Amino acid sequence: MRTSIRRPAVLAATAVAALSLTLTACGGDDGAKKDKGAAASSSQGAGAEKNDTAADSKAAAGTDAAGSDTPGANAPAAQAGSKKKAGGKAPACTASDVKISAAKQDGVPTTHITLTATNVSGHACTLLQYPLIAFGDIQTAKDVPSVAKSKPATPVVLNAGAPAYAAVRINNGGVDEKNRAVTSFNVNLFAADGPAEGSKVVTAPKGGIAVDDAVAKTGYWTPELRNGADDF
Repeated sequence: MRTSIRRPAVLAATAVAALSLTLTACGGDDGAKKDKGAAASSSQGAGAEKNDTAADSKAAAGTDAAGSDTPGANAPAAQAGSKKKAGGKAPACTASDVKISAAKQDGVPTTHITLTATNVSGHACTLLQYPLIAFGDIQTAKDVPSVAKSKPATPVVLNAGAPAYAAVRINNGGVDEKNRAVTSFNVNLFAADGPAEGSKVVTAPKGGIAVDDAVAKTGYWTPELRNGADDF
C-alpha cells in the first residue's frame, strides 16, 4: 500500500551384461570339476542378473516418482494468468500493461508527486528501472533524471492487479519564475534493451502542478515508498 513521505520530514539405465559361459567337456576328474565350476558360475550369474534387473526396476520406479525423467512431474505450478519467459522471469511491462496515475504528496506547497503504476494486463510483468517522464513536448522534452539511492535491490515484478510507486520531485517549493503550470505529462517505461515503445499520457493531480525542469527528479519504481531511499 502506498505511503506518502512527508516533506520535508530461487535412470540412469544400468546396462545388464549378458553373461555367456562356454562349457568345455574335457573328460576325467578335471572335466567333472570344470563342469561343476561352470554350473556354479552360471547359477551365480543368473542370480546377479535377477538382482540387477530388480534394482533397475526399483530405480526406474523411484525416478518416475521423483519426476526427474517424467516431463511435468512435480514441476512448480505456474502462476495463474502469468506470462513467463525462459528461466521463469516475467517479461518487461509495456505501456499497455499498466495504468499510471499521479497524486500530490503531503506538504504545502506541493514539491513532490507520487506516480502509481497498476498492472492491468492480466499477467505478471517486470517494471524496469524508473519512469521516463517528459513534462513538456514528448518529442523535445528531456527525460527527468533518476535518483540512484531510490533504486531497489531487485527489479519490481508486478502480479496482475498489483501496484508500484515512484516519488517525483517537481520543484523546490515557493514561488519561482522558473516554475510552469503542467496539467498533463508523458510517462514511458523501460524495455530490456532501452526505452519501450509508446508512452502514457498522465493527468496531473487536481489543480495542476508547478514544474521546475531544472530541479525535477524521479525515483525508481518500488513496491512501496520508503523513508530515506525515496526522500529526495
